[in-house]
Amino acid sequence: MDLSSNHRGAWGSRIGFILAAAGSAIGLGNIWRFPYVTGENGGAAFVLFYFIFVLIIGLPVMISELAIGRHTQKNPVGAFSALANRSWWPLLGILGVATGVGILSYYSVIAGWTLGYFIKAIGGSFTDMNGEQAMQHFTQFVSDPKTSLIYLVVFLGITGMVVMGGVSSGIERWAKILMPVLLFLLIVLTLRSVTLQGAKEGLAFYLKPDFSKISLSMLANALGQALFSLSLGMGTMITYGSYIAKRENLAISAGYVCLFDTLIAIISGLMIFPALFAMGLDPEGGPGLVFVVLPTIFEQMPGGFIFGAGFFLLLTVAALTSTISLLEVPVAYMVDEKKWRRPKAVLLMTLLALILGVPSALSQGAVSWLSNIPLIGLGFLDFANILLGNYSLTTGALFIAIFVGYKWGVKNVIKEVTLENNQFYFANLWSFLIRFFCPIAILAIFMYILITRNYF
Repeated sequence: MDLSSNHRGAWGSRIGFILAAAGSAIGLGNIWRFPYVTGENGGAAFVLFYFIFVLIIGLPVMISELAIGRHTQKNPVGAFSALANRSWWPLLGILGVATGVGILSYYSVIAGWTLGYFIKAIGGSFTDMNGEQAMQHFTQFVSDPKTSLIYLVVFLGITGMVVMGGVSSGIERWAKILMPVLLFLLIVLTLRSVTLQGAKEGLAFYLKPDFSKISLSMLANALGQALFSLSLGMGTMITYGSYIAKRENLAISAGYVCLFDTLIAIISGLMIFPALFAMGLDPEGGPGLVFVVLPTIFEQMPGGFIFGAGFFLLLTVAALTSTISLLEVPVAYMVDEKKWRRPKAVLLMTLLALILGVPSALSQGAVSWLSNIPLIGLGFLDFANILLGNYSLTTGALFIAIFVGYKWGVKNVIKEVTLENNQFYFANLWSFLIRFFCPIAILAIFMYILITRNYF
């Protein structure tokens, strides 16, 4: 690929797009975030509603974003400008680009942790480590500001190198090779986890719904996780959709992405919670669950050293597919709208994400004074996760549903999906969901978040 050109690129195949789009979430979206949010929200009941929201909100919004992207063949800002010029709708695209950069900034901090843990696994740092020791080890690791900053720089540097390679040669090539390997290792680790002594209690927590746990707060978190996991509401799927060939069936492709994404989430929970209860650890352990539980699992496995190093390597790569998709959104904006060459766009957007990521890297321990600043007393990384992972994504998804349902029109989406004689078997149901159910459900939960949460 000629890096000096402004050629946008395209996916080489449907499976390449599906794996790349699923990879946008597979990794930190599902393996890191899903288990700890599930643990904090009561287990199986949360999983049930998460699945429902993926099906009746996530899938319709994803089809909408992909259709917008492919029809316009532009980034989020360019897409809304093309479809609704001289209106405020392009601001929705700007929100998506800004959200992508913001999530990339703190997401890369956690992605850096995965890289650090891979190095630790190779060095044998987890030998003879029990649950309590694993928690102490993780706390000490993330509290070192120098370490966090170094891994942040390294991870963003790797992300920039891949994105600079373009769509097919860079993003797609990584996804097609490494995502199937990650799935294989997840299955192997899950099989070991469910056979640990004491795993039954964890399986019950994860698979047997306790409907007394249902609350508006739990529903709000389930919707937020569904949108975060599927990379919706921030322009990623609009950007990825702009690279899809006209011959591909968007509805089927979106269905596969949702299927693979949800499958990985379910397997991740099956891997984490049986081991969590077997080790006597708290299911409400928060963002450190993956970094606390997995080292203890590896100690129980024959050849655990090999599996530990392999898993954290592949978790790093899975996280990389997520950061790649996040970086591609602002890069595509700069290439399309500002006519920048890809190398320049990648370099400057990576630098911007690095600058924005510094507070998240430091707030885990060294810069204790951040806890005294209004709004971010809960920690800057946690604050960014709430602001961008809940508020911004929910806002983006809400207005995309409204835009498609009432501005651009469902007929135009159906026309885009059915190009070249492709079938859209549930078009009527999709039309109802995107026009009525999705906006009302998203708005209701969003209003609940605004009224009841005291983050602002």
